[in-house]
Amino acid sequence: MASDTPTRGQLERSLAQKVQALYRNELGQKPSKVSCQLCGEKFIIILEDSLTQPEQILAQGGQEDLAEKVRTNLDDFMKPQLKSLVEDIAGVNVTDLLSDVTLESGLTGIIAVLEEMPTLRSSN
Repeated sequence: MASDTPTRGQLERSLAQKVQALYRNELGQKPSKVSCQLCGEKFIIILEDSLTQPEQILAQGGQEDLAEKVRTNLDDFMKPQLKSLVEDIAGVNVTDLLSDVTLESGLTGIIAVLEEMPTLRSSN
Protein backbone atom coordinates (compact mmCIF):
# COMPACT_ATOMS: atom_id res chain seq x y z
CA MET A 1 0.00 0.00 0.00
CA ALA A 2 1.43 3.38 -1.03
CA SER A 3 0.53 5.10 2.25
CA ASP A 4 2.79 2.66 4.13
CA THR A 5 5.79 3.86 2.12
CA PRO A 6 7.41 6.89 3.81
CA THR A 7 8.43 10.11 2.11
CA ARG A 8 12.07 11.19 2.27
CA GLY A 9 11.19 13.73 4.98
CA GLN A 10 9.32 11.17 7.08
CA LEU A 11 12.25 8.76 6.85
CA GLU A 12 14.75 11.46 7.84
CA ARG A 13 12.61 12.70 10.77
CA SER A 14 11.95 9.21 12.05
CA LEU A 15 15.64 8.32 11.97
CA ALA A 16 16.61 11.56 13.72
CA GLN A 17 14.11 10.92 16.53
CA LYS A 18 15.20 7.29 16.96
CA VAL A 19 18.91 8.18 16.99
CA GLN A 20 18.32 10.87 19.61
CA ALA A 21 16.38 8.39 21.77
CA LEU A 22 19.08 5.73 21.34
CA TYR A 23 21.82 8.09 22.58
CA ARG A 24 19.64 9.19 25.50
CA ASN A 25 18.79 5.61 26.50
CA GLU A 26 22.21 4.03 25.98
CA LEU A 27 24.62 6.84 26.91
CA GLY A 28 22.47 9.04 29.13
CA GLN A 29 23.25 11.94 26.77
CA LYS A 30 20.49 13.43 24.67
CA PRO A 31 22.00 15.33 21.75
CA SER A 32 20.41 18.78 21.53
CA LYS A 33 19.74 18.27 17.82
CA VAL A 34 19.97 15.37 15.39
CA SER A 35 19.84 16.09 11.67
CA CYS A 36 19.49 13.33 9.08
CA GLN A 37 19.68 13.62 5.33
CA LEU A 38 19.29 10.86 2.80
CA CYS A 39 21.75 11.36 -0.05
CA GLY A 40 21.20 8.58 -2.56
CA GLU A 41 22.43 5.41 -0.90
CA LYS A 42 23.82 7.19 2.16
CA PHE A 43 22.33 8.62 5.33
CA ILE A 44 24.22 11.59 6.73
CA ILE A 45 23.54 12.02 10.46
CA ILE A 46 24.81 14.97 12.52
CA LEU A 47 24.43 15.02 16.30
CA GLU A 48 24.93 18.30 18.18
CA ASP A 49 26.05 18.29 21.84
CA SER A 50 26.73 14.56 21.65
CA LEU A 51 29.55 14.30 24.19
CA THR A 52 28.79 12.57 27.46
CA GLN A 53 29.60 14.33 30.72
CA PRO A 54 32.74 12.21 31.37
CA GLU A 55 34.04 13.04 27.87
CA GLN A 56 33.42 16.74 28.47
CA ILE A 57 35.21 16.64 31.82
CA LEU A 58 38.20 14.83 30.33
CA ALA A 59 38.44 17.19 27.35
CA GLN A 60 38.11 20.32 29.50
CA GLY A 61 40.70 18.94 31.92
CA GLY A 62 43.34 18.60 29.23
CA GLN A 63 42.84 14.87 28.74
CA GLU A 64 41.79 15.03 25.08
CA ASP A 65 43.56 11.77 24.21
CA LEU A 66 41.66 9.89 26.91
CA ALA A 67 38.37 11.58 25.92
CA GLU A 68 38.98 10.44 22.32
CA LYS A 69 39.65 6.87 23.49
CA VAL A 70 36.42 6.91 25.50
CA ARG A 71 34.53 8.16 22.43
CA THR A 72 36.10 5.50 20.22
CA ASN A 73 34.93 2.81 22.64
CA LEU A 74 31.45 4.34 22.84
CA ASP A 75 31.26 4.50 19.04
CA ASP A 76 32.27 0.82 18.83
CA PHE A 77 29.55 -0.02 21.37
CA MET A 78 26.91 2.03 19.54
CA LYS A 79 27.77 0.91 15.99
CA PRO A 80 25.73 -2.37 15.93
CA GLN A 81 22.72 -0.62 17.47
CA LEU A 82 22.93 2.31 15.04
CA LYS A 83 23.31 -0.06 12.11
CA SER A 84 20.24 -2.02 13.19
CA LEU A 85 18.26 1.17 13.75
CA VAL A 86 19.07 2.54 10.30
CA GLU A 87 18.21 -0.80 8.69
CA ASP A 88 14.86 -0.92 10.51
CA ILE A 89 13.94 2.64 9.53
CA ALA A 90 15.24 2.52 5.94
CA GLY A 91 14.18 -1.04 5.19
CA VAL A 92 17.52 -1.81 3.53
CA ASN A 93 20.85 -3.24 4.68
CA VAL A 94 23.67 -1.01 5.88
CA THR A 95 26.97 -2.04 4.29
CA ASP A 96 29.17 0.30 6.34
CA LEU A 97 28.83 2.79 9.17
CA LEU A 98 31.40 5.56 9.59
CA SER A 99 31.51 8.00 12.49
CA ASP A 100 33.69 10.70 13.98
CA VAL A 101 33.40 13.29 16.74
CA THR A 102 34.98 16.69 17.27
CA LEU A 103 35.68 17.26 20.96
CA GLU A 104 35.89 21.04 20.57
CA SER A 105 32.43 21.40 19.07
CA GLY A 106 30.71 18.32 20.49
CA LEU A 107 29.51 17.37 17.01
CA THR A 108 29.29 13.76 15.90
CA GLY A 109 29.03 12.87 12.24
CA ILE A 110 27.77 9.48 11.08
CA ILE A 111 27.52 8.18 7.53
CA ALA A 112 25.46 5.03 7.01
CA VAL A 113 26.22 3.49 3.62
CA LEU A 114 23.16 1.63 2.37
CA GLU A 115 23.07 -1.42 0.12
CA GLU A 116 20.50 0.35 -2.05
CA MET A 117 18.28 3.40 -2.05
CA PRO A 118 15.27 2.99 0.28
CA THR A 119 11.82 2.86 -1.28
CA LEU A 120 10.25 6.30 -0.92
CA ARG A 121 6.84 7.76 -1.61
CA SER A 122 6.61 11.04 -3.45
CA SER A 123 5.92 13.93 -1.07
CA ASN A 124 3.34 15.40 -3.46
